[in-house]
Amino acid sequence: MRGAGHVVRAVAITSLTPLQELEADPFLVDARSQHAMCARWAAQRGYVVTRQLLVHALRPDHRLLWTDVDAGLVDLFVAPCERVLRTALSSVDAFVRECARRGVRLETAGLAEPCYDARMKACVHRRLSMPTAGYDGR
Repeated sequence: MRGAGHVVRAVAITSLTPLQELEADPFLVDARSQHAMCARWAAQRGYVVTRQLLVHALRPDHRLLWTDVDAGLVDLFVAPCERVLRTALSSVDAFVRECARRGVRLETAGLAEPCYDARMKACVHRRLSMPTAGYDGR
């Protein structure tokens, strides 16, 4: 049990999916919306997202996942949905087992995904295709 005043700290796992997948599955490409969903889920519970991992097919034993856990800086992982986890990690089952072994919770936000119309897809496309041009996605 956590002491009074302890803030539960979460790491948001988001998927690094190529822009070419925008038409097929825009949410997988839109890491900003994935992170926002995780942050909204955390805030609803009084938790805080302290880090975002933007990854693709990452091995469950990769130290990137466990550095903050080992340092005592993280209480749980949260992903927007199972689909994102399957894209972000090379083996969700192995990651679940490793979380259990280390005593770290893994949650999925499970909130409604945005509905992507042509305008919204165009915004995601511009944001991802012009990052060095100073475009901030608004």
